[in-house]
Amino acid sequence: MDIRKIKKLIELITESDVEEIEIKEGEESIRINRRKQTLTPAAAQFSPAPILAASTPLTESLVATTPTEVSSNQSINAPMVGTFYRASSPESAPFVQVGQNVKIGDTICIIEAMKMMNQIDADQSGIIQSIEVNDGEPIEFDQVLFTIA
Repeated sequence: MDIRKIKKLIELITESDVEEIEIKEGEESIRINRRKQTLTPAAAQFSPAPILAASTPLTESLVATTPTEVSSNQSINAPMVGTFYRASSPESAPFVQVGQNVKIGDTICIIEAMKMMNQIDADQSGIIQSIEVNDGEPIEFDQVLFTIA
């Protein structure tokens, strides 16, 4: 199922009164639920995917601003739950760096979900101001991944 279709479904759900939808296409299926669920420890158990690269501390995520500056930064959020990767493999260079100019459609990261690698493309143009997630870190839906100006 195409990530663009999933994003469109999420937008349609948030704009309507529908609380849950499930769609099946062949062997693929997706369920979108607007209700917040709290996970019990037993329900939250899973086998984590192997980390492909050693996690490094976030040194690039902080951007110095003075109190008089007005921030016009936008965020690029996670379209799904999964594991965040900055590069296609541990030996590869990251897709984007802080200070890099990106255009709509440029690949900015990979999110592994259910053993599938999903390339995430920029949905807006601008300059990457910060990277808010460490490589190999689990992420939640709609979590801020990048700030962009």
